[in-house]
Amino acid sequence: MKLYGYPDEGLPVEEIVPAKLAEVTVNATPAELRRMAEFLRFCANEMDRMGDAYGHIHLSDHMKDFRNSPQFVVMGFESEV
Repeated sequence: MKLYGYPDEGLPVEEIVPAKLAEVTVNATPAELRRMAEFLRFCANEMDRMGDAYGHIHLSDHMKDFRNSPQFVVMGFESEV
């Protein structure tokens, strides 16, 4: 597993470069964590189903109640990004 992130610096999308992260802190309610767990299970099932065709899924696209949250994205595993 690798973790990547983007600082919220107001840059245009084309100028944002992913940074490899050593730690991620999630500040969420128990209900939000349960919904995120559902999302992660969904992504794992989609990876199994789609194989190499799986690209990525945004939490806010899959669960509209997260549309005003920071972006949380699960991408298919690659040895290096």
